[in-house]
Amino acid sequence: MLRFLTAGESHGKGLVALLEGMPAGLHLDFDAITEQLKRRQGGYGRGRRMAIESDKAEVLSGVRAGETLGSPIALLIRNKDWDNWQQTMHAEDQAPPDATGPSRPIVTRPRPGHADLAGVIKYDREDIRDVLERASARETAARVAAGAIARQLLKRFDIDIVSHIYQVNGIGLDSPLRVTFEAARDIGSDSALRCADPEAEGKMIAEIDRCREAGDTAGGAFEVIVRGLPVGLGSYVQWDRKLDGRLAQAVMSIPAIKGVGIGLGPKVATVPGSQVHDEIVPAPSRTKPPIGVSRPTNNAGGLEGGVTNGEDLRISGFMKPIATLMAPLRSVDLAGMTEAPAVIERSDVSAISAAGVVGEAVVSLVLADAFLEKFSGDSIAEIARNYQSSTERLQARFSTRRS
Repeated sequence: MLRFLTAGESHGKGLVALLEGMPAGLHLDFDAITEQLKRRQGGYGRGRRMAIESDKAEVLSGVRAGETLGSPIALLIRNKDWDNWQQTMHAEDQAPPDATGPSRPIVTRPRPGHADLAGVIKYDREDIRDVLERASARETAARVAAGAIARQLLKRFDIDIVSHIYQVNGIGLDSPLRVTFEAARDIGSDSALRCADPEAEGKMIAEIDRCREAGDTAGGAFEVIVRGLPVGLGSYVQWDRKLDGRLAQAVMSIPAIKGVGIGLGPKVATVPGSQVHDEIVPAPSRTKPPIGVSRPTNNAGGLEGGVTNGEDLRISGFMKPIATLMAPLRSVDLAGMTEAPAVIERSDVSAISAAGVVGEAVVSLVLADAFLEKFSGDSIAEIARNYQSSTERLQARFSTRRS
């Protein structure tokens, strides 16, 4: 079982990720981990925090001489902004004499749409900072680091993951299925929003600019596409083993995500079955996985019955606008229970590009877990043998039936 935990506050010393269940013998590309962290920090509409941080994961355990050991992998991402927050975020009863940065006042005006109000009630806190520091999307940097390792496991077996942004505040493409895997893969590194359609991207950028000028924020939609998955990951035999449910929970857990779609997503409720279900026809040529059939369409998004069917996995996330508005909404000052504008914290106008990268990371983690579940082993070599044996078994079965 592959599982992970994260720890750390937005303005604390750093973030920690603990990844357990990674088999021994996977050679890690540390630059690739850093690249994923860099991608998370980019995108049009990001705020000043991204100019301060330059995220890099330090491996504390579980790796030696570039290879995983089979033991838990611990990662540390230091917060460079910690120097400006030591007087406010110290762990000791009193700030140490050498603590730097100003001592900030307590936060008492919750932001609509954030965890602020529910959090101070749940955990019986006076200062909303005790909530917002952990509820902050800064935590997702740790998930991206852990997901970058899971991604390398999948890549070892020729499974590739990409994402693209297709809407901002409802502006953009009407359906993510218009974008092929190749088109999403080939989006240039200079793309401001990682949209496959330059004209649509220009309209999205204009909408983000409009929101910035109005002191408002922008939500959006992204899609993760995965190619090369073998048939049979996940299961229909129990509700908690269905891969679509596991993926949906992971994507929904990303801060500000309020909806998840697979394939056609919510549109399946608007058209008849003849326009939803993907016909099964003989494959014109051998495909990978070698099951001898193909689909003219992929409205199911690569999953049927909670199990991968050999087509590209396509999963969308729908992100609400960020809760911190520069023109704040009405709120209540909890110190005196009087009406007051919501607090303003340093934030983004839009973080939809970052959400897509985090989406890739959490999808990688779920798929790596499902992959290890099916082709289990304690080492990469053992898993490779099991994977090869399964592939050969499929080839023999379908070649016999077709002959």
